[in-house]
Amino acid sequence: MLGLYPVFGMKLLCFALFACAFNLLLGFTGLLSFGHAAFFGFAAYVAGWLVKAQGFTPELGILAGTLTGALLGLLFGAIAIRRQGIYFAMITLALSQMVYFVCLQAPFTGGEDGLQGVPRGSLFGLLPLASDLTLYYVVLAIFVACFLFILRVVTSPFGQVLKMIRENEPRAVSLGYEVERYKLMAFVLSAALSGLAGSMKTIVMGFASLTDVHWAMSGEVILMSLLGGVGTFFGPVLGSGVVIALQNILADKVGEWVTVIIGAIFVVCVLAFRKGIVGEIQAFRDRRKARVAH
Repeated sequence: MLGLYPVFGMKLLCFALFACAFNLLLGFTGLLSFGHAAFFGFAAYVAGWLVKAQGFTPELGILAGTLTGALLGLLFGAIAIRRQGIYFAMITLALSQMVYFVCLQAPFTGGEDGLQGVPRGSLFGLLPLASDLTLYYVVLAIFVACFLFILRVVTSPFGQVLKMIRENEPRAVSLGYEVERYKLMAFVLSAALSGLAGSMKTIVMGFASLTDVHWAMSGEVILMSLLGGVGTFFGPVLGSGVVIALQNILADKVGEWVTVIIGAIFVVCVLAFRKGIVGEIQAFRDRRKARVAH
């Protein structure tokens, strides 16, 4: 309907979900993780292997990938959540690199070649997903459901506590909240949704590769969130759309220089639009309302 290829649309939705999951942790809890590629990539491998080698249906593969992301998030969170700031970020990066080397060496991942030829299969054994358009609507439905779920989480009392932890953690502790438990729950939720995004990406594209679990993927999701607007609902969706679109449009024209161009855009965004695209628009609207009120 928008004149886009369904596969491009599905890839965009998968990365938009990944960015929204990361934003739940950074934007609403204030925790900067450099290891989110571990959840995204390892879940992609698990889902792809189960569907290809074990004959799982796509919905079971995606569910297994999501659970893998949640369990990995629980393990990472239990280790890292006691630290703050740069120490938390460095621990998540180190743990993520361990997962990367597991994916590089494990026999079921295909090593440097990745996991190729993952079949799409049939949803619940009834709906064949070979058609790009059919699978697109399935991915769209999952994305919308997850987006509404994140919206509900953030606007719930649990979400308000997360925001309080982000704004003033000592105050939250003084009010009697078990801060570490809330942060761990947010971390696991974010990891599970990242795992879901990675699992869907494998079903859509038919492969999982080391790129999915590399530290550069963690940097990419940070870029998407900051570009769109950290702490906003639609910011990560817009940011992922800009990054994925630029990668697809410029890859044929400038080759590896696409990384330099995206990096330059990121620098400009950080210097000129500190709140991201959506964040700056919201700030402009708030200033305008304030002027009208006065």
